[in-house]
Amino acid sequence: MYNRREILLLGGALGLGIESVSANPQSGGSSKLGVCTDSYALRSRANRNAGEGEERFTEPVRFLTYCHNLGAGGVQVGIGRRDETYARQLHRQAEQWGMFVEGTGGLPRDQTDLERFEAEVVTAKNAGVQVIRVVMPSKGSGRRYEAFKSAEEFRQTRDRGRKMLELAEPVVARHRIRLAVENHKDERIPEKLETIKRLSSEYVGICVDTGNDIAFLEDPMEVVEAYAPWAFSVHLKDAAVREYEDGFLLADVPLGEGILDLPKVVEILRGRHPEVHFSLEMMTRDPLKVPCLTEGYWSAMGDIPGSHLAHMLKMVRTRAGKEALPQVSRLPTSEQFAMEDANVKKCLAYAREHLGL
Repeated sequence: MYNRREILLLGGALGLGIESVSANPQSGGSSKLGVCTDSYALRSRANRNAGEGEERFTEPVRFLTYCHNLGAGGVQVGIGRRDETYARQLHRQAEQWGMFVEGTGGLPRDQTDLERFEAEVVTAKNAGVQVIRVVMPSKGSGRRYEAFKSAEEFRQTRDRGRKMLELAEPVVARHRIRLAVENHKDERIPEKLETIKRLSSEYVGICVDTGNDIAFLEDPMEVVEAYAPWAFSVHLKDAAVREYEDGFLLADVPLGEGILDLPKVVEILRGRHPEVHFSLEMMTRDPLKVPCLTEGYWSAMGDIPGSHLAHMLKMVRTRAGKEALPQVSRLPTSEQFAMEDANVKKCLAYAREHLGL
């Protein structure tokens, strides 16, 4: 059965007069680029504790409708475990608007968590989802160089994540849903490919994040090339860099304003998988510090060739822009929200005009 919030959301999506979800896309044309909920992390966090009867921003129907109004081509959103009628309505609404829906969820922690995981997979299938994006387990920020104090500590967590994938694989295979494991500042290229190849499953691949592994001193084009054969989904982003005393700063910036060769990225991934969906992950936030010149950075990173560090520092020094990197946290909340929305709109326009998305 629906709760009051879900009824309100479904009513809005069906055009029953709820002003906040009018289904009229903005002018400028539609994009094929989807939007993942992390592109609205500021608004999502502010709205996370919405009470009964309040509309959460990332409620699937509401988020789909909001992104439709922006002219996006789809969404990547956490759907969870829901009534079948609700899930099928989400599917029908997305089809009506010509949008895709990808899921995002958590792997089963152990055998006792399989029932929860399978219920979420079934919900996603009823919603027309073909791909669910997941991440390997971590702690804290999730960034390996911040979360772990030793290579052994990271190895234990990685091995636990691989066991979780082994538990998940028979479930998604049975329901013919694909899992896309994101390169989430956890494993470097050889490690991530080992994780995927050891399962040897047509239902477990990669959600290729185009900017994350810069923090791992991996060239973004090499990352895209390496992961392209296993690409089930894409987090499209651009990045700007600048030196600081302990390494370099890494900032999310609107598409086309950073250092990535985005047309080439799209060409490579579409060349391998013409059907793959691209979802924008434009996180409006302060730059991340990548302290690659400190001992702490290296404690859990394992053996990285010195040439990788040299290549990355050279790229940072030669490709750093003249514009100041964004300092979002200094702004009033209302201005942060406005910047977040403006960034997404810029990205959708750039994708439509320059990337064929």
